[in-house]
Amino acid sequence: MKKYGLLLSILLLSLGIYAQNMNDMKPPVAKKEPKVLKIHGYEITDNYFWLRDRNENKNPEVIKYLEDNNKFTEAAMASTNDLQKKLYDEMIGRIKQTDESLPTKIGNYWYYNKTQEGKNYPVYCRRKGSMEGAEEVLLDQNEMAKDYKFFAIGEFNVSDDGNILMFSTDTTGYRQYTLQFKDLRTGQILPNKIERVTSADWANDNNTVFLVTEDATSKRSDILWKHNVSANKTDKVYEEKDVLFNIGVGKSRDKKVIMLGAGAKNSNEYRWIPADNPNAEWKVIVPREEGHEYSADHYGDLFYIRTKKNAENYRIVTAPMNDASEKNWKEFVPHNPNVLLEGMDFFKGKMVVSEVENGLEYLRIIDMDGKEKPYRMETPESLYTMGLSGNAEFDTPTIRYNYQSMVTPSSTYEYDFKIKKSKLLKQQEIPSGYDKTQYETHRAWAVARDGVKVPLSIVMKKGTKMDGKAPMLLYGYGSYGISMTPSFSITRLSLLDRGMIYVIAHIRGGSELGEKWRQDGRMFKKMNTFNDFVDSAKWLIDNKYTSADRLVIQGGSAGGLLMGAVVNQAPQLFKASIAQVPFVDVMNTMLDETLPLTTEEWVEWGNPNEKAAWDYMVKYSPYDNVKAQNYPNMLIEVSLNDSQVPYWEGAKFAAKIREMKTNNAQILLKTNMGAGHGGSSGRYDRYKEIAFDYAYALNQVGITK
Repeated sequence: MKKYGLLLSILLLSLGIYAQNMNDMKPPVAKKEPKVLKIHGYEITDNYFWLRDRNENKNPEVIKYLEDNNKFTEAAMASTNDLQKKLYDEMIGRIKQTDESLPTKIGNYWYYNKTQEGKNYPVYCRRKGSMEGAEEVLLDQNEMAKDYKFFAIGEFNVSDDGNILMFSTDTTGYRQYTLQFKDLRTGQILPNKIERVTSADWANDNNTVFLVTEDATSKRSDILWKHNVSANKTDKVYEEKDVLFNIGVGKSRDKKVIMLGAGAKNSNEYRWIPADNPNAEWKVIVPREEGHEYSADHYGDLFYIRTKKNAENYRIVTAPMNDASEKNWKEFVPHNPNVLLEGMDFFKGKMVVSEVENGLEYLRIIDMDGKEKPYRMETPESLYTMGLSGNAEFDTPTIRYNYQSMVTPSSTYEYDFKIKKSKLLKQQEIPSGYDKTQYETHRAWAVARDGVKVPLSIVMKKGTKMDGKAPMLLYGYGSYGISMTPSFSITRLSLLDRGMIYVIAHIRGGSELGEKWRQDGRMFKKMNTFNDFVDSAKWLIDNKYTSADRLVIQGGSAGGLLMGAVVNQAPQLFKASIAQVPFVDVMNTMLDETLPLTTEEWVEWGNPNEKAAWDYMVKYSPYDNVKAQNYPNMLIEVSLNDSQVPYWEGAKFAAKIREMKTNNAQILLKTNMGAGHGGSSGRYDRYKEIAFDYAYALNQVGITK
């Protein structure tokens, strides 16, 4: 007993010393090297510009600063190590570690991938004729990744005759993919190797590949090539000169045409050739026109054009292939101001239109012979997300779609056109157990300062009291017309089970309520995005869902911009913020057209080289609006190899907030030194990252177990 008491005393003393050391520990202080920018009558001093380094071999001083911050963050989070492990174990317990995906029929083969317990990556396989055939391993990503910290597969496309696999890989996280080919008859990797490929597809001769490459500096997808696989010969076909546009190539589901799409944030243009004739001259479907957004597909002897012309939420018209100009358009699906037409897919005899109405997704079936009236597929819940999934074949009596909600696990259904019924093929299994009746989800509507109602998707454990004391994680994005759907998450259950409410704020800038919702949150209306989020938080507090000292917020990339903007605007509303790969250095980035994405983003945010755009953008740019005030605690996460939002944006933001804040808010900076924009590539590594973030969120509201 005396020995035990002595050990206990030593342990308590050690913990006390550790706690004292942690309290005394100061975050790394970034040195200041003033860099002055003079523009449009403004004079801006940037003390932390030196943290920016675009060289492959980074300045050792920069690396040391990032690594010192990682050590500080690790020490600051040490008290949550047990919680992190518990969360990670819970998450892993909810996944079927050894599993197979649903097989997808393409030609004569059934393709699928499988995961194995303990392995980070899937194995890609196929069987000929049916799933009773012999298994053929096409790629083992675990073997391919064994010498790399990061490994992602992008393109995965087998020639129509089933003989050659085209695949691309990224080994840094910079999203710079190398295209290669594997002869599936011999198992040999062919010598063909093409760098910086962003999209590719096969012509019908099973030997010609059309591919698009990106510029090495700007990462703009700008050149179309024709590659002869057997001759290992590549010829340039087309170069997109307009810096606002990116291009991408693909083949229609009916395998009749190959299309080259050129897209800016507010304009599109498509070219095409017959897939049977790779040497044909490329023809424009509808010439680009500023403000005209459209997409095109092929069925029978017509083009089907989903267009915004005279239709804010899009309409679908048909046009003859020999002249698809507007004078030859015929209305096929008329415009409905209450329904956003998100996309169209063709199968033999059927068209499936993806629609969004009042923030909910629907699939509408249209009979191409006109014998049946169009109808929507049934949806069993009032709040959910659904969309087509894994449909490679054109001539098929059935289609597959994914359905899930915030309480219903991801489920793949097969829909039979003839009998108009759905059959569940596979639902996400949760080995550790899951009872959806223990949780509840609903839609609420916050009221923004201009009177606009903002939809909120809410999920919580049943029985959670609405007394203002519940902890909450509020998530937002609100950019590029991307909708944040109310989907299922096995990791989120760890928050709900600890009494935390999870909310997605569907703020303006997304497309949840149609095209106007997107347009009202971009360019010179971008402030609506940030105001909507702040006002949603106020509404949730006023309606007793949570309170300011129990509210943690989270967003990544453009959602990280959101995080930066709202902690500047209304820091008193939030206990803590998790800003992941945040786009916060808006003015510096958007002035530098050599950076990836900058030029094409000028029609999304504005071009600050123009005074009117500068005057508006500088009002919300998070880095430029850090000021002397109290800030919430912040966890800022960046990745060293991020090509979309460079690591230095978040690093500079953290340094400036630490300098300017007037309270003792803890600002943590965490850098993934071996990944890119999406974080780690391995599934186990990814769950560890989520466990870290959730441990941070829970700890901020006093939940430690």
